[in-house]
This record gives sequence, C-alpha cells and structure tokens, in this order.
Amino acid sequence: MREIDLLTTRDYHVPSLSLMQAAAEACFQAIADHFASTGLKHRKAQVLCGPGNNGGDGAALAVMLAHAGVEVDVILFGRVEDTSDDAKTNFEIVRLAASERPLPKHEAYTSELPDPPALTFLECTSVAEWKNLTETSGSYDIIVDALFGTGLSRPLEGIFLEVVKPLKLIRTNRDQSGASVPLIVSVDLPSGLNADLTAPIGEAVQADLTVTFTAAKPANVLPPASHLNGRLVIANIGSPAALIEAAKPELFVTEEDDVRQWLISTRYTPDSFKNTHGHALVIAGSRGYTGAAVLCGNAAMRSGAGLVTIATPASAQAAVAASVMPEVMTTALAETDRGAVSDQAVDHVMQLSAKANVVAIGPGLSAEDERTRRFVYNVVKQRQIPVVIDADGLNCLANYASKGWPAELQGSQTSPLILTPHPGEMLRLLGTTDKTALDDRVAAARDFATKHKLILVLKGARSLVAAPDGRVFINPTGNAGLGTAGAGDTLTGIIAGFVAQAVATLKENADALNATIAALYVGGLAGDFAARNLGMRAMVASDIREHLSEAIRFLDPKGETA
Repeated sequence: MREIDLLTTRDYHVPSLSLMQAAAEACFQAIADHFASTGLKHRKAQVLCGPGNNGGDGAALAVMLAHAGVEVDVILFGRVEDTSDDAKTNFEIVRLAASERPLPKHEAYTSELPDPPALTFLECTSVAEWKNLTETSGSYDIIVDALFGTGLSRPLEGIFLEVVKPLKLIRTNRDQSGASVPLIVSVDLPSGLNADLTAPIGEAVQADLTVTFTAAKPANVLPPASHLNGRLVIANIGSPAALIEAAKPELFVTEEDDVRQWLISTRYTPDSFKNTHGHALVIAGSRGYTGAAVLCGNAAMRSGAGLVTIATPASAQAAVAASVMPEVMTTALAETDRGAVSDQAVDHVMQLSAKANVVAIGPGLSAEDERTRRFVYNVVKQRQIPVVIDADGLNCLANYASKGWPAELQGSQTSPLILTPHPGEMLRLLGTTDKTALDDRVAAARDFATKHKLILVLKGARSLVAAPDGRVFINPTGNAGLGTAGAGDTLTGIIAGFVAQAVATLKENADALNATIAALYVGGLAGDFAARNLGMRAMVASDIREHLSEAIRFLDPKGETA
C-alpha cells in the first residue's frame, strides 16, 4: 500500500496531500454516518496524532469535525517542526485554526470556512505531560486514534504505550455502564498493530470503527488482529485500481457482489428440472454416527442441488433414511464388522459417482479401521469428478501413510479436490502436532494448496479458501455460533451442493473454486441470519441450513422469484 500511494503521486500526479485530505474525508463521513440519528453538533472529540502521515490524516479530520460543530482537542505527540512534509502542512493548519487566525491558502483546502473552528492544539513530548493532560481533560464523545498506520513494525513503547493503555479502561467503563460513547475510531489501522501480521505485536488500540484506505491490510481482516478493528470501512481515496492489479495481490476478501454473480450464473431457468442443477453423492455416516450424514445430505439438498444421494453403511441406512429429508435418497454400502464402510464398497461407489456431479466424503465415516481408510483412499484416487473431503475423510487420508496427506493424491482441473479441515485436522494433514505450524494460517493454507494442487478451506474465525495457484480468499461472513456441533458437516453439504450446481449448469465453464468461495460465504451469511433470529448461543447446525433460503434470497432476490 505504501508503494501504491507513492506511485499514485508519482505516476498519476495526485498530490499526496490530496490523498491525505481524501483519507480524512472518508473518516469524517464514517463518523458522521455513525452519529446520523443525533448529529455531530455540540459533541466533543479528542484526536490523538502521531508525527507521521497517519497523524496528518488525523489533523485534517480534526478540522472537518470542528467545522461540523464538534469541539475538538488535538494532541500531537511530538513537535510540528519534526513531522513529515504533508503532515506538517496539516498540523500547521490545525495550529493556526486553534489560534483563530485565518487558515492558509492551499490547493487541498479551497473551501471558504465562515466561522473559526472550536479547536485546541497541544504538542506533547513526555509521559509526564500526557499524564497531566489526562488528569485535566474531560470526557469525549469521539476519540480518534491517528497515532500509527501501516509503518509500525515493533511494539508500542514510551509515551505511545501510555497513550494507548487508558483507552482500554475507557472502553471497559463505557461498556460496563451501557453508555454509547466515546466512539473509538482508528485511522487506517488500530495503533499498535503491524499491518502485515495477523496477531498483535503488543499493546494495541481496540477500536469501534476503523477506516482503512484503498484496500484492506492483513491486520484489518485476519484474526486475532482483526478483532481490534471493530467495524471496518474500506475507503477509496483516489489510488487507481490499475495500481492494485499491477501489484498482483494474492490475498483477497470475498465480497457480496462476487457471490451474487455466481448465484446469477447458476440461476434456475423456466425449463430447469432436477438434472439441470446437479446430483451430489454424499458418502457419510457409520453405525451410531448417522447425524453427520443427515446434516450433510440435507444441506446439499437445501443449497439447491437437484438430486442428493447419501451412501452409508448398510447398518446405518435405516436410521439415516428415517431422519433425512424425504427428498434425499439413500443407498447401502458394504461395511466392516463395526458398521463403518469397507473397501469392498469401492466398486459400488464408483458406479454411483458415474451418475453424480460431485462426491462429498467423510462426515461421520469413522477412521479407525484400515479397510475404511483404504476405501477413502481408493475413492479419491479413482475419482472422475470433483470430490469434497471433510472430517473422517480427511483423517482417513492423513492416517493412511501416517505422515499426513498422501503425496500422490493431487488435485486436477477436471477432477478437483476440495478439502475442508478445521485447525486440528489441518495439523494432521501437515503431519505435525506443533500448533505453531498454523501461526500464519494464510501461508499454511497457500503452501498446502499449491503443493498438492487442490482447493483448501481452512475453517475457523475468518475461514480461508486457498487455491492451487496460490491465491487465498478470506471469508467475511459467519460468527462464533458456527462453532456448534455439525456445522462442518453442514458446510460440506453446502459446498457439495454448490459444486454440483456449477458442474451441471455451467458445464465446461464450471469452476469448483468459485463455487466453494460462494458456498462458504452463503453458509456464513446463513449463520449470521440464524444468529440474528435465534442468538449465537441457541443456534444449532440445522438452523444454518434453514436460513440458506434467506441468505440466497438476500443476495439474489430477482433470481429466486418466478
């Protein structure tokens, strides 16, 4: 992003001060939107500024707030004379405004401002000065954190650490009292975070609202760092999209319109019938573990697949058939003496898959018996269509060679593999118990997906989809309620249902990656609607399935009406 800012100024002749002004305007608009019902006039704000460009953004924002009727206290932690060029311009404007002298003429500030703004401006260079300020300052409706942006690479220390610490107490007291103010706003990034890292590097601001510019940074969107951002607003401040494309990014956040376009491309048409929307074959369940098969099959059906068949061990078929939706078919597979599927069922499954568009394998399957592990291995190895692998399907393969994922099982363009591990399963696929292997979840997912040429869905807070070409997509939907039992089985069914629809509807243009990204987003959105209606604590996996309709209709209402 620093390079893009530089190139915007150098190659597109956009003054850097104009970028700073646009950043401030974006922050002002986000704050104004937050207080839309009550307005900003007569409110009080404190703007905490570092000496760099982030502080310069804060200074420009302070002037805008003041001219909206907000009483603003600006504190620069440093001296104006020591700030960077563009930031210095803004601090000089604030200092002049605070002294009620006329604002200087400048190309970035052309509007005539009739009244002197209600501004105070102080330079603070020591912890002692800061403590004295905190003892004498009153309460605020808005606190703006404009201390550090993308340039921070080490933990806060000295005066900046002392500035950030009280914000935590202020926020705690606010929340415990039930008050709505002060609103804590971070400019670009909560100060204390390293923009490139997903974990805090030390003490950091916990914001209610973060306004970042041009594109999100990893710390804006990946947990646990992203938990400190509050509501995230991504603002366009004038950097051309061509510069972002030229940077060849490999990390993306899935957006609503991405998923809407996929839903539009696979819409039901007037001549649609069951075969035009795909057949999903779900291989799941074992004696005593039939619930996972039912959840997976039902989710595939509810996601829009035209046909769903659950293939399950013979002794489990009656229980599955009694619990599953009546629209879902079942069939029996050869089993072991413990009621798990046996490798004797491979030929039968290959015959079944010849009539399907996608296979989902794993939920409730059991991974204890070598014959079950051989079954999974051979089904995956002999596949002719896309295969989604979850739960015990992953465990079977991770244990097959006792060294993690079998190296010979590679994905392909015509028969893609889609793996959906949670962190524990991911460690088994990597052949390790060392949890630090997932400290960088993006790198771990990317490395595995590219090495084995497959699609990897790494579940968790902000689940990831890693593609064989190295791209990684961050899913923004979902909530803690999705951690409930059976939610993974439900997600596997949704992915299988979406892939089946893509293959049947789009044929040679079908893309399993796009279908998987869309399924993850829609499943998370359904979970968000379920949490809204039921609460996270009470929602269960079947509630996710039952809110799929609402999620799909929200994204593509036109496509879901006759």
